[in-house]
Amino acid sequence: MKLVVIADTHMPKKASSLPQRLLEELPTADLIIHAGDWQEKWVHEKLSHYGEVVGVYGNVDDEELHTQLPEHTIIEAGGFRIGLTHGHGDKKTTEKRVLEAFEGEELDCIIFGHSHLPLLRFVKKTMLFNPGSITDKRGLPFCSFGILTIDETIQAHHIFF
Repeated sequence: MKLVVIADTHMPKKASSLPQRLLEELPTADLIIHAGDWQEKWVHEKLSHYGEVVGVYGNVDDEELHTQLPEHTIIEAGGFRIGLTHGHGDKKTTEKRVLEAFEGEELDCIIFGHSHLPLLRFVKKTMLFNPGSITDKRGLPFCSFGILTIDETIQAHHIFF
């Protein structure tokens, strides 16, 4: 099972179309995951042309997205439990807010965004994965998104472009 993971698209403010590198991966995805800050609903509609989309709202999303999407959710994919949240809020680090959002849940992975900084690390047995941003690299040399591959294990990697 292949999951394409994106966050912080900030469209149309940061870009008017999805980048070509992402468009190459979307047709092969079993599931597309967006960790918030779409900015406008048409981004969801565009991604839906490539397959099933699961997502949460972020802090810059319009009111329509806030009413249609949850702040955080848990999905099951290939037998693994995956938490999904944007990670925005007051005080604390994004990682601490993300972990607190799912406190008491047994998760294999937590996907989040907000910082625009690609991240892959473990806290105990839970993988934390931030795909970065496909439009706003915030001083980093490349934009990025992520791929989760699920079979007997769950594996994650970033694609930088």
